[in-house]
Amino acid sequence: MAKTLEFPDLLRLIDERSTAFRAAVASAPGLDVQVPTCPDWTLFDLVQHLGQVHRRWAANVAAGPADAPAAAPSSQDALATPREREALLAWSAESTGLLLSALREAGPDRGCWTWWGASQSPQTSGAVARHQVQEATVHTYDAQVTVGAPQPLQGEAALDGVDEFLTTCCATPSAWPHQPTALEFHADEGSAWRLTLDADGARSTRLTTPSAYGDEAGASVHGTAAELVLFLYDRIPADSLKFDGDPHLFDLLRAWEPEE
Repeated sequence: MAKTLEFPDLLRLIDERSTAFRAAVASAPGLDVQVPTCPDWTLFDLVQHLGQVHRRWAANVAAGPADAPAAAPSSQDALATPREREALLAWSAESTGLLLSALREAGPDRGCWTWWGASQSPQTSGAVARHQVQEATVHTYDAQVTVGAPQPLQGEAALDGVDEFLTTCCATPSAWPHQPTALEFHADEGSAWRLTLDADGARSTRLTTPSAYGDEAGASVHGTAAELVLFLYDRIPADSLKFDGDPHLFDLLRAWEPEE
């Protein structure tokens, strides 16, 4: 069964995935290459985005418990992002360092503002670290696809990534606007999760004994943990995985915008 990663492992994975991200960028023919998995972005945009994400979350973690996010970087700060590759990669590494330093200083249990306040994930620096593993992991995949050398997502990050996505990005007390149902996510590695959707919102549970498709779920999706993460983040098409039941239910989930 999937196990939530310990805080030191989360920090290690943020560092490792961010380093792999920069390695992919360093091997690209140029920074103006379009990112296939983020078609509105060039590789420069992708690096700038991840660096700004690291800096914003470093500020949120350092600020501690709060009812609002820390002040966002000004437009002037964004303009100051280096455009020469070597300087940009150094800026990216500095951004990751700021995030890791803030997380180490705070430890896993310190409160801070997060956008997922109504989800099943806590508003803590540990939850931020857990989400930032996925941010770095998925954007590393984006960079690797861009240079034509995608690598499989790391097993431990991928398994935790399915659970993290469901509890952070899907769980909500907002009422599901369709007929009550449940969706199941089955990883080939032996872990599985059920997302229950009804008038009380969306709730994710780990299945201690992964069930075969049946009356308990309206639909289920099967694949490796890495494939499930990439599917949840819209990086690979649905036909890359196996579905049982009504796959249209997953389209309804993707289109759903819960009230805040």
